[in-house]
Amino acid sequence: MIKQPISLTTKFTSSFLSKSKHTLFIFQLNFSKKMHSQSSFSARVAPTVQNVPGVSTEEMERVCEQTFQRYNYGGLGKRKGKGVAIVWFRNDLRVLDNEALFRAWVSSEVVLPVYCVDPRLFGATHYFGFPKTGALRAQFIIECLTDLKKNLVKRGLDLLIQHGKPEEIIPSLAKAYKAHTVYAHKETCSEEVNVEKLVTRNLQGNEPRSITTTKLELVWGSTMYHMDDLPFDCESLPDVYTQFRKSVESKSKVRNCIRLPASLGPPPEKVGDWGHVPQVTELGLQQEKVSKGMKFIGGESAALGRVHDYFWKKDLLKVYKETRNGMLGPDYSTKFSPWLASGSLSPRFIYEEVKRYEKERQSNDSTYWVLFELIWRDYFRFLSIKLGNLLFQAGGPQKVNINWSQDQTMFYAWRQGQTGYPLIDANMKELAATGFMSNRGRQIVCSFLVRDMGIDWRMGAEWFETCLLDYDPCSNYGNWTYGAGVGNDPREDRYFSIPKQAQNYDPEGEFVAYWLPELRALPREKRHSPGMMYLNPIVGLKHGYTKKTGDSKTGFSSRRGKPEGNRQKRYGDGRTY
Repeated sequence: MIKQPISLTTKFTSSFLSKSKHTLFIFQLNFSKKMHSQSSFSARVAPTVQNVPGVSTEEMERVCEQTFQRYNYGGLGKRKGKGVAIVWFRNDLRVLDNEALFRAWVSSEVVLPVYCVDPRLFGATHYFGFPKTGALRAQFIIECLTDLKKNLVKRGLDLLIQHGKPEEIIPSLAKAYKAHTVYAHKETCSEEVNVEKLVTRNLQGNEPRSITTTKLELVWGSTMYHMDDLPFDCESLPDVYTQFRKSVESKSKVRNCIRLPASLGPPPEKVGDWGHVPQVTELGLQQEKVSKGMKFIGGESAALGRVHDYFWKKDLLKVYKETRNGMLGPDYSTKFSPWLASGSLSPRFIYEEVKRYEKERQSNDSTYWVLFELIWRDYFRFLSIKLGNLLFQAGGPQKVNINWSQDQTMFYAWRQGQTGYPLIDANMKELAATGFMSNRGRQIVCSFLVRDMGIDWRMGAEWFETCLLDYDPCSNYGNWTYGAGVGNDPREDRYFSIPKQAQNYDPEGEFVAYWLPELRALPREKRHSPGMMYLNPIVGLKHGYTKKTGDSKTGFSSRRGKPEGNRQKRYGDGRTY
């Protein structure tokens, strides 16, 4: 999300010195240019809104059913449980590879799936009072719930939707249906963990040792590598990602996806009202529609459709590493992150699809790099256990004492895309309009907010919490602490030069012209430096213009960061976009 990824356009290695490998490198660069050209062309002629995935509803349904069939339980065992088990859905809105759902089915005769519309998810962020969940993410979650309900019904169940706090709803249902166990996926951050504790306490009631007390059984299922399979406990997690990655790659194995029977029923007979999937307005939000850019479709069916579309239909996995730093269009990167964040897509399923692709088509740096990014996602999840609430505090894991500004006028200009810097403004307008921003864009706008504007990084992190479809606290705040220079690895402290980023990743100005149409009429070389044709810059850059842009460099006096060009490039960015 915020950390700097390496790109073949900016780093050469000795492995490319041989003639054959040098030829391959030239091919990859040309392919990247071709992809950029195609993106530019599509921005001019494609429909205003591009659905992600870009397949029909019928194709999504077909892919989903075919995938479920591949992962059928297949009579490998018999259901031996008794009584009723509850599945408490949280950020695991899927059927495939859902261990909580599988355990509930195995341990019972009857399964009751439940989702609680917790009003706290639609409250205010901790420090600055932004909406915790914006309208676009709320709509995405609604679509995820609709799809989950449909897929459960197809398998003999349904989804009971209740409005209220889980610590009140879950114990009440457990008592009403005499459930022996509530199964749910384990979370790691304090707000979610506190809810788990309250549910456990209320399930026990006044008789904590009673044999009839309903148990809350928490299952680990949000990462590619299982927590129990790590070569260290989370309290001993390495402070440097590379050490973590090398250790798990050499000493840990990714578990197989959980298989499920074709029928998961029956549900309890006496459920009179299963509830309904809410509308956005029922959640206290105004309806918003994507009218430009990418429209992500929520739900497991869409997630599986996207994997199929990107990996198998368009065959884009083989060039992911070369194209992933793009900024315009749906296909420069995987775009899996919104479904991963909602739990509509299992990281282990992605792993198995990558391995299947490598076996049936080809294995290269790009196929590995998708897994590399998933390991980053794992790392932030495990790191949140080690760091606790340090992840959310101003000084970050390093406990750095910085006098951040909280200037509301400056921050408003940043969040509205009115800073006077086209690359910043275009990215912020894309975020507001779609709920998504490229990995490259996230790094740039973070650096600008904290380095050039000197604004408290938590304001940026909380605004991302409001807007992002793919928001999850571990990756969002983990990446923002890195971007602000207060992360647990002090070597990951970098300043991003806006002119250099524009030159490298939007050289024709197509991205900024798409989101700032007033720049479209300008010559391409002027779109990133439009002068009087655009807004006056709200602040001067602390480090900036390269000779190629025709502007002189300004002095660099950043409080902490050094120019990216003067630092060793490092791997990683913590996302699968």
